[in-house]
Amino acid sequence: MVSVGIVTLTLGLMMARTADAGVVISQVYGGGGNSGAPFTNDFIELFNNGSTPQSLAGWSVQYASATGTGNFGFNAGELTPLSSVTLQAGQYFLIQEASNAAVGAPLPTPDLTDTIAMSATGAKVALVNGVASLGCNGGSTPCTPAQLALIIDLVGYGGANFWEGTNPAPTLSNTTADFRTGGGCTDTNNNGAEFFAAGPAPRNTASPLNVCSVAQAPEPATLAILGLGLAGLGVMRRRRAA
Repeated sequence: MVSVGIVTLTLGLMMARTADAGVVISQVYGGGGNSGAPFTNDFIELFNNGSTPQSLAGWSVQYASATGTGNFGFNAGELTPLSSVTLQAGQYFLIQEASNAAVGAPLPTPDLTDTIAMSATGAKVALVNGVASLGCNGGSTPCTPAQLALIIDLVGYGGANFWEGTNPAPTLSNTTADFRTGGGCTDTNNNGAEFFAAGPAPRNTASPLNVCSVAQAPEPATLAILGLGLAGLGVMRRRRAA
C-alpha cells in the first residue's frame, strides 16, 4: 500500500509495512496464452496483508504500458473495477485478465474476470481508490500529488518508467510472474527489492489464508537511517517513483 506525505528529508526513507497496512498487489503475470505459457490468461493478484478486513468497493486496477503515452486505465480494456467483496486478513483475490490464445491451463477459479491485455515482459499496474482513469502515466504525463494520493499500490515491472522505490520489479517472460515476497506480506515501497520472478502460481479467495506478522523487519538501509536518530521525527512514508 502507498502512503503519500510531505517529507522534508532527502534520504528516501522507506518504512517497513506493519500488519495494519492493507491491500497490495501480490502477483502479476502477463504471458497468458503465449507460446509456452503455463496458463491461458494474464492475471493480477491482490492480497490483504493487514490485520483487519478490507472492502474493495469503489477501487480498480489500472494498467499502462511500460513506456507508452497512454494514461493508466484510459484506453479501452485497461481498467478493471473491483467488486464489493471484503478481503479478510491474509486473503488473496485473483483477477483474470486477457488471453492471447488457448495455450496453457485455465487459472484457478478467478474472483473477478476482465480483459486487460498485459505485457509479458514489462508494464505498470496500479491499485487505485476510484474507478475513473488516473489521468497520468508516471512517464510522459507525470502524476500530480492528488493523483498519487489515489494510488493504493503500484507495481512497475521490466522496462517500466514508473515504479515504487529505486528499481522496477524484475522483467518477466511467458513463463514467469512477479511475486511480492513473504507471500505478499512485505511492502517497503521498493518494487525492485520486494518482488522476485518465478513460475506463476495464482491464488484466489479460496486459497489458504496467509496472515502476516505484526511487523515486517525493516531493510538494513532503513535500520541504518533510523540509527541516526530520525525515528522520532514521525516521518511519513512517501512514494519514490522513477
